[in-house]
Amino acid sequence: QVQLVESGGGVVQAGGSLRLSCAASERTVSSYAMGWFRQAPGKEREFVACISKSGSSTRYTDSVKGRFTISRDNAKNTVSLQMNSLKPEDTAVYYCARKRNSYIGTGEYDYDYWGQGTQVTVSS
Repeated sequence: QVQLVESGGGVVQAGGSLRLSCAASERTVSSYAMGWFRQAPGKEREFVACISKSGSSTRYTDSVKGRFTISRDNAKNTVSLQMNSLKPEDTAVYYCARKRNSYIGTGEYDYDYWGQGTQVTVSS
């Protein structure tokens, strides 16, 4: 059973930065694409960013392009999400997830293992 544990969430003022990390329990995670999703209160969970197995390909939702950067360290079984220029609308619970294969993708149902989530709150 793969376990994913997110950390790094918190409260930050608009314009600030946070770095989320996701630690995986197994080395096999390095063979899969990984993604970040978020869910704001009263809204459905949405795709934020993903990264291929090698890290050579990434994809972002339009609202975070130029502000968020996803990266991975396969030697450490970790995936990170650097979030800059945060806005109040970025407030959500952020989830790390493992994709079912090594290719990037945005569909929630293409991901099979999920972390418990970490809260990000951006105050105006």
